[in-house]
Amino acid sequence: MFTQTSTVTRRSDATHRHDLDGLRGVAIALVVGFHIWMGRVSGGVDIFLVLSGFFFTGMLLRRVDASDRVAVWQTLRRTARRLLPTLMVVHAAVIAGTVFARPYTQWGDISAQTLASVFYYQNWYLAHAELSYAAADPSVSPLQHLWSMAIQGQFYLAMALLAGAWAWLSRGRGPGPRRVSLLLVITALGAVSFWYAAQGSGRHQAWNYYDSGARAWELLVGAALAVALPWIRLSMPIRVLAAALGAVAVLSCGLLIDGADVFPGPAALFPVGAAVALILAGAGLGPGEQPWPNRLLASRACVELGNLAYALYLWHWPLLIFYLVENGKATPGPGGGLLILACSVILAVLTQRMVESPLRARANSDVKTEGSPRYRRAVGVTVVVTGVAVLAGAVGWQMMLRANPAHPPQALDALSYPGAATLLGDSVEQKAAAMRPTVFEAEADAPAPTYDGCITPNREVRVCTYGDPDAARAIAVVGGSHSEHWLPAFEMLGSEHGFRVVTYLKEGCPLTLSDQPSYAEFPFPECREWTEEVLDRLAETRPEWVFAPGTRYRMHADGDEVPPEFLDIWTALSDRGLRVLAIRDTPRLRRDGIMYRAIDCLAHRGTPFSCGVERTTALDPQNPAEQPASAYPNVFPFDLSDSICRPDRCRVVEGNILIYRDEHHLTASYSRSLAPELGRQLGALTQWW
Repeated sequence: MFTQTSTVTRRSDATHRHDLDGLRGVAIALVVGFHIWMGRVSGGVDIFLVLSGFFFTGMLLRRVDASDRVAVWQTLRRTARRLLPTLMVVHAAVIAGTVFARPYTQWGDISAQTLASVFYYQNWYLAHAELSYAAADPSVSPLQHLWSMAIQGQFYLAMALLAGAWAWLSRGRGPGPRRVSLLLVITALGAVSFWYAAQGSGRHQAWNYYDSGARAWELLVGAALAVALPWIRLSMPIRVLAAALGAVAVLSCGLLIDGADVFPGPAALFPVGAAVALILAGAGLGPGEQPWPNRLLASRACVELGNLAYALYLWHWPLLIFYLVENGKATPGPGGGLLILACSVILAVLTQRMVESPLRARANSDVKTEGSPRYRRAVGVTVVVTGVAVLAGAVGWQMMLRANPAHPPQALDALSYPGAATLLGDSVEQKAAAMRPTVFEAEADAPAPTYDGCITPNREVRVCTYGDPDAARAIAVVGGSHSEHWLPAFEMLGSEHGFRVVTYLKEGCPLTLSDQPSYAEFPFPECREWTEEVLDRLAETRPEWVFAPGTRYRMHADGDEVPPEFLDIWTALSDRGLRVLAIRDTPRLRRDGIMYRAIDCLAHRGTPFSCGVERTTALDPQNPAEQPASAYPNVFPFDLSDSICRPDRCRVVEGNILIYRDEHHLTASYSRSLAPELGRQLGALTQWW
């Protein structure tokens, strides 16, 4: 994607495609601009992936034509020497910024992502983080953008091995038949990848976006072009039309399509097709013979921007994230965006001239390059030391965390840790005590299903029993993690009052009969399929009550609401003769629409009060479920917000117990402190005690 041809080895190569250098420059400008000011995907990365497949495969073919082999190790080593120095410099800056400017509770995630990006599996790290409620939100990571670098690196390795095997197996055959065989393999692999991406886009887009298998077809399109280009002949009118349409598509893609919702599914044919059109339009022609869009892309401004593409891509995202986090904003605005852009360009220029160019220069080159041989050696040593320091720091912090794993508190003294009891109106004596769980214990202070596998990450319906397993009566706790985090309180009540707590839980999946609910960012038909099976099982087992959230926060405004999809579920449960305990969902920590973790705020000089949220920001004055529930005789809404929030503010610590383990999930410790009030309200509704 970002592999750049050496200034030294390419200036005299008349066949070099300067227009594609310019295309890379325009694409990176779109990526940066859309990230900074529009907060959406421009399609530029998809264009990069096509160019990456085209350039890298073309280089492999030239080596096979010249020497009848690929020299896999040497190829990968040279590629690493081009990519790793700048990457290590940026990593060092991100680590330094994290240590000095961010709370220490984020160091573990940043060190893990550092290793993931250096070893080119960052896309898989982020894919798992998207599915894991125990993981930090990847959208606020200064290293999130390196997922595309990981996919590029994985492709380089796979393509080098494939080309090496092809060169060995096809020895002795003519160049034409050899290329045909490689083209057939690449086309078949690309078709499978495209089918897989199309399937994933409709089933689980959050995973699909980062999936190497789903992204492979974009790179393989470029690879197939590199193989087939000698056989493609286009007339000039067709070239001009292709170039014009391609240029328009490149510039308009981000405005017409938000790629985060649909790429790399079939919608990605739009940017991929644009790149293909521009590659074909200028193929085999001299700079002065190419269609006018290609000549514009070959202009000095675009080419120079293309030379900065790699460094600019690496720098802009960390600067954007640090700026937004430090200022508590969702967008930087015009002035902040210009500042980020200016700093990104300056750092990219400095990195390109002081690190990239000197290290890419060959010692025996007769072309003038940046710096003397002594300077190049000094830069090389500095980069190596920097890389070792980055890896040592990341590995060391991960080893420290693994040697000292967090153990959540199991039973807290009620006198020292009354928790929710301090909010219920009765005078509660509270001893002075340190907050528990601590900021390091919080993420591990999760309910039992997180650890025993009773909340499923996939399509499987898992049924588990807690409380009194031998009791005749049962309450089914159903839905996603916002049902799950009440389980510690339910376990205590089930054992005390003699009822089974039967769980039907799936990560990120409140019950829904829609493939894409109004509150979901991506299509998630797997959740709908899971819900349908759960409803059937509930109809068969017939628990006395079904417990599920009855409200949800408004995504783009203050307060909470009842999404229309919840009403569909109430109707489905009513049709099956099941009674519903619809609890008001817990308030979420957010400022100006931005979620934040309680532990990060507390570790960053915050207090229980300052790290909290105004009640009017988190919750409507009245429970939104009361009015719609009046039309459903089987639905009984209830509200424990007064056990979490004070009249004016929802703090993050009450009764010496930390309420939140992240942005919106209760700690198991605080959930247990809610058992008395939950029991009081359940007793009144169920008449069981």
